[in-house]
Amino acid sequence: MSTSAYLSGRRRYSRPQAMLWADNPGTLSNGLYVPIGLEVGASTDETDPNLLDQFIVLSDHNRGDMQFTNQRIEQRQRTINGRMRSYHIADKLSMSVSWDMLPSRGYSTFPGYDTDTGISEYTKSQDEYTVDGGAGGVELLDWYENHPGPFWMYLAYDKYSNFDNDKYQHLAEYNQIIQVYFADFSYTVVKRGGANHDLWNISVTLEEV
Repeated sequence: MSTSAYLSGRRRYSRPQAMLWADNPGTLSNGLYVPIGLEVGASTDETDPNLLDQFIVLSDHNRGDMQFTNQRIEQRQRTINGRMRSYHIADKLSMSVSWDMLPSRGYSTFPGYDTDTGISEYTKSQDEYTVDGGAGGVELLDWYENHPGPFWMYLAYDKYSNFDNDKYQHLAEYNQIIQVYFADFSYTVVKRGGANHDLWNISVTLEEV
């Protein structure tokens, strides 16, 4: 099961990778939101399908900008005296992101993340291809192919306004969780590697439920 210690072990630097995709909105663990269940690639004897392959940690390897667009859903109408009135329904988010020359796989073989520490035995070895051990191109494509419906996106960027207490102290955690659909997913196999991996360009657009 994922815990705050697991996610801390999975991140390579002082802050977690910018995105995590999960099949659930998570739970609180030591004050941090973590997804329920096990990561794709975890080393485990667990057989419960409700716990297996519940999330992936996306890599920041050659990741481009995260582009956010807000859509304000409302009904506007001018009254008889010419003033505008608006009935606000909701604000919904659209987010686009891309990777250039992302390795097609995070590791040369099954990563086998330790379920307590989140560390793979291949971490920082020549068998690890993404700079932070995050998901490679095939892992992203596989998630897309297996998720025609909604899933949850965890984001880690400086949006301290999401917090009421100690709002300036949350850079080292996922601070926004949104349920999304895939609006677009495209990839290009730029270079085919030798006996280890290929390099892909990937572009993804996600829309809030």
